[in-house]
Amino acid sequence: MQALLNAILVGIIAKGLVLLISLITNLSFYGQFSFEERGPAGHHLGWVVVLVPVIGSLIVGVMARFGSKAIRGHGIPEAMENIILNESRIPPVITLLKPLSAAISIGTGGPFGAEGPIIATGGALGSFTGQVIHISSAERKVLLAAGACAGMSAIFGSPLAAILLAIELLLFEFSPRSVIPVALSCIAGAGMHLLMFGNDPVFAMPPIPAVSDMALVTYVLMGAAIGVVAALVSRSVYWVEDMFELLPVHWMWWPAIGAVAVGVIGYFAPHTMGVGYDNIKTLLTGEVTLALMLSLCVLKYLSWVISLGSGTSGGTLAPLFTIGGALGAMMGVAVLQLFPGSGINLATAALIGMAAMFAGASRALLTAIVFALETTGQPHGLLPLIGACTTAYFVSFFLMKGSIMTEKIRRRGIHAPEEYIPDVMQQINAAMVAVQPELSVKDTFTVAQVNILLDNHAYYQQHLLVTDADGRFAGYLDRQQLAAADENMAIAHLVSRTAPFLLPNDDINMVAQMLEKYQLSVLAVIEDHQLKGMVTAAAIMHTYSERQLASARYHSAFFGNTRLLRLMARGKRLLVR
Repeated sequence: MQALLNAILVGIIAKGLVLLISLITNLSFYGQFSFEERGPAGHHLGWVVVLVPVIGSLIVGVMARFGSKAIRGHGIPEAMENIILNESRIPPVITLLKPLSAAISIGTGGPFGAEGPIIATGGALGSFTGQVIHISSAERKVLLAAGACAGMSAIFGSPLAAILLAIELLLFEFSPRSVIPVALSCIAGAGMHLLMFGNDPVFAMPPIPAVSDMALVTYVLMGAAIGVVAALVSRSVYWVEDMFELLPVHWMWWPAIGAVAVGVIGYFAPHTMGVGYDNIKTLLTGEVTLALMLSLCVLKYLSWVISLGSGTSGGTLAPLFTIGGALGAMMGVAVLQLFPGSGINLATAALIGMAAMFAGASRALLTAIVFALETTGQPHGLLPLIGACTTAYFVSFFLMKGSIMTEKIRRRGIHAPEEYIPDVMQQINAAMVAVQPELSVKDTFTVAQVNILLDNHAYYQQHLLVTDADGRFAGYLDRQQLAAADENMAIAHLVSRTAPFLLPNDDINMVAQMLEKYQLSVLAVIEDHQLKGMVTAAAIMHTYSERQLASARYHSAFFGNTRLLRLMARGKRLLVR
């Protein structure tokens, strides 16, 4: 219920953010108090346009300095960082400052999309409500992811892609307890999109034809080339951040310095400024001049990477789509010139370019494919999207350790999960790790007899398992009690009769919890009242290590015996240097 309420609020915030961006754009570039949706490209400010993004970035820098430094950055990486490092706790002030700072940044010409800030805002709202109602960090993580992805769904009307984004980048798990609240939240967000923005696809485009075999192969090869560019784009963002770190001025001024590049580039190419959703729609028509393609690919990239690297408030999705779409369209033009019989379509080339760029840069493969389908409504794009996005993901994986989403936290020594595999601990039960007790102790023994047994055996556990004369489990004997007891005392007087025990089918997660709860060094495994074995922490670790080693051998056999992949890995190491 809380996730649904948050989604409704996020949908309202999303609409408010779009209106606020339009208002600031009209005030900054046209001097009008208007909520009409239009970009900065139609302004008549002349060279004064260079100052507009600088002023906006100065305001954002002051907000970050005296409000919260957390408003800086992309949006999704910060949400991931809070999930991994801060138990999904985000300062409540971000709910207000993030959309406001983003609206100022984008409205004054920042080359970003509205989706990154609204994702961050939705995540902050989910985290805030999770802190107010005092739930666990795992439950708070679900609310954070649900709020963030409801924001994406509210902006783009893409609920399925938003669910996949949560799974691939935020939740780090796939389970009913997390997916169901997120799915309901994303559906509610999509409902708010229909209410606030209408039911047309966000990036409506003319119908694209079904692909031929030759065209499909061409799109796949194009995806591989885009994967190389995606890795370079991701690395360049953090290289620019590193360069700003070297500046001898306070970070509060960095956004304004980066905005100088935005303004200068915007003076020569006004369409590189602002949200740029219209640019994506234009690219997807397939009727774009080569000059515009080159401008959106190169100049938009330069404006975005410098501004984002300066630490201002903005997103990554829309710029990646624009840059990738322009690159795909240019590659399509080149292919048609060189191979007229390839059968490719320029609109499809732009579509796979934008999705493949996002898949390669973010490593969110399924999100990229489904997002492109949901926002364009083009079923014939499915095969090209799968082929191009998969190859882009594959190539990017070998060329860059992290992604544009994870590189920031990776540099801090924190590694986001990259594989979603079943919990090994749930696949192992007590019977698999049980071993026979090293000592057989009866409750009829005396303390002296047990001491003799211990002197003659190398037994390192703190607790001994005790059985009765018929082999039934009687309880545990603590060696500290044994040392303090009279030598003639029967062991039966020292054994706890309310001792915990395991059944053969109990999974190892339960075993570990019981070892911790009862502070025991061993646990008895009981079947039909008879002692069948004991489980120790060392036995659990041994079995777990064997399973992990078997998995490692499988991956080594799959990836380590082909010359091509060895060469690719070598190329990856050279690029990393």
